[in-house]
Amino acid sequence: MLNAKNPRAQARAVTLPLNAPEGLLGDFSRFYIMILLFEGPKHGYEIISKIEERLGQRASPSLVYPFLKQLEQSKIVGVQNESTGKRLRKKYSLTHKGESLCGRLFKQFTTIVSSAIEPSMSSCSHCGCRVYKDAHYEEINGRRLAFCCTYCAASYRKSARSSKR
Repeated sequence: MLNAKNPRAQARAVTLPLNAPEGLLGDFSRFYIMILLFEGPKHGYEIISKIEERLGQRASPSLVYPFLKQLEQSKIVGVQNESTGKRLRKKYSLTHKGESLCGRLFKQFTTIVSSAIEPSMSSCSHCGCRVYKDAHYEEINGRRLAFCCTYCAASYRKSARSSKR
């Protein structure tokens, strides 16, 4: 997480992943682990399985378990032992502190993603909704306009004709 109060830490946080792409992927994996825990309590193996199922990538246990241990030591997750047959499994769940952290992380991530896709977005000329991809374009009164759908384009065209009268 970037630290606005400590510019040196902020610079270090930004430059480290750029120098080491595997660090960036590790950070994304850790972020995704937080997303999975936000969805609800999970076993370590369940986290590894969900990452593979949803992202199509194998998550290394050497990344997942030490990270879960860090989260536990930081009181971001709580651990509950659960008996499954002969085995005892640890089930990890976010604490109140962890949920609060996730809220802040998700807000930062949303800001980053929004700023990245903002230049690619269009606004519907009729209803004003934001369209990221596959906007419908039509030329009306000599202007190329973006619409979210053909219905908005038709409505806009109709209102443009009636306002000319």
